[in-house]
Amino acid sequence: MNHKDPYEILGVAKKASQDEIKRVYRRLAKQHHPDRNPGDKNAETRFKEIQAAYEVLGDSQRRAQYDQFGAGGPRPDFRNWSAGQNPFGGAEGFDFGSVDGLGGIFEQFFNRSGSRGRRTRPAPRRARPRGANLEYVVELTFEEMTRGAKREVQLSGDGAVERIEFRIPAGVADGQKIRVKDKGHDGPGGRGDLLITCRVKPHPFFSREGADILLNLPLSIAEAALGAKIEIPTLDGVTRVTVPAGTSSGARLRLRGKGIGKPNSADVGDMYAVIKIAAPKHLSKRALELLEHLDQELTHDPRADLGWPE
Repeated sequence: MNHKDPYEILGVAKKASQDEIKRVYRRLAKQHHPDRNPGDKNAETRFKEIQAAYEVLGDSQRRAQYDQFGAGGPRPDFRNWSAGQNPFGGAEGFDFGSVDGLGGIFEQFFNRSGSRGRRTRPAPRRARPRGANLEYVVELTFEEMTRGAKREVQLSGDGAVERIEFRIPAGVADGQKIRVKDKGHDGPGGRGDLLITCRVKPHPFFSREGADILLNLPLSIAEAALGAKIEIPTLDGVTRVTVPAGTSSGARLRLRGKGIGKPNSADVGDMYAVIKIAAPKHLSKRALELLEHLDQELTHDPRADLGWPE
């Protein structure tokens, strides 16, 4: 009979830590999963072996029992068992040769090993591992990010196509992950999850600050000094803002409720038009004379209140 050691199946040493066994199992299960190897019977068989081996080694108590009684470990003391209670069903070792019967072999061994009275307490049943998570990336426009969006992905497996619809909540950040429960790969303990990574495309003139939207608003010197009414874009269309006379560069004009929706909330941020005074680079002779005359007329020192040393 062909005996397979679960340590050999996973390719780990007998002194390997539980964390190492878990990491190796996840890597092998992902590599040999039937969804990644459609129609490959060898991969399917290998996947079942990996799952069966992890049923034993993934639980510290079951692993200890296997190390004591299983193939490659010391034989059980049959004198302490009543008739018919050999945990190996009469075999000399733990048989990993039959993949289809592995689950039953494990349960037979562990259930019987718990019937030895006071010498061994029954090991608690370990939850069967779920399938691997499935990852997917979606691209969102700036507008979709601010209000939320709906998406659909198609998953193919075993000749069938599964359509999964999900909603992207308003206000997600670039790179943020959204979890869709039980829509990942199949596994002994059920399906894993679908992890959606959101990528937000940059906007040509809007930027984000938390739940607020920022828009740079260039003004001429005259508009800033005298005040003006300027039309600006918003996510809801064009609107007009009033620039007060004497507005300085860096000032913000607030538009309430024109910002980004907040996750899991009905609240919405605001939009700010950020003033940028644009000085002219080229002046006519007449314009230069007028500005020089204006400078002579103005008595305000914009640096007077800074407290700089004289």
